[in-house]
Amino acid sequence: MELENIIMELIIHAGESRSFSMESLRAARAYDWPLAEQHLAAAKTAAREAHLIQTQLIGADEGVGNIPVSLILVHAQDHLMNAMLCRELVEEIIYLHREISVLKNR
Repeated sequence: MELENIIMELIIHAGESRSFSMESLRAARAYDWPLAEQHLAAAKTAAREAHLIQTQLIGADEGVGNIPVSLILVHAQDHLMNAMLCRELVEEIIYLHREISVLKNR
């Protein structure tokens, strides 16, 4: 597969991960915990796919610059890092939503 297509796959999976994370947060705001968990699971799966592509690219580079650094590659890396951070923060926010929900219902 052409390098540009591989990088686009990375962007797609990272974008899916971020989108599912945000959908999970929206579900949590509506107190729909099963849907929130479902979206979080989908976010993790998409992030795993993106991370596998990143790992393959790093392996192909061999630490010697075999993979040319381009703006689209930097963009893809940025998407992946943002998706990972988004998911981690969403998980924490959902945890807080649940804690507040429990306290409100006491």
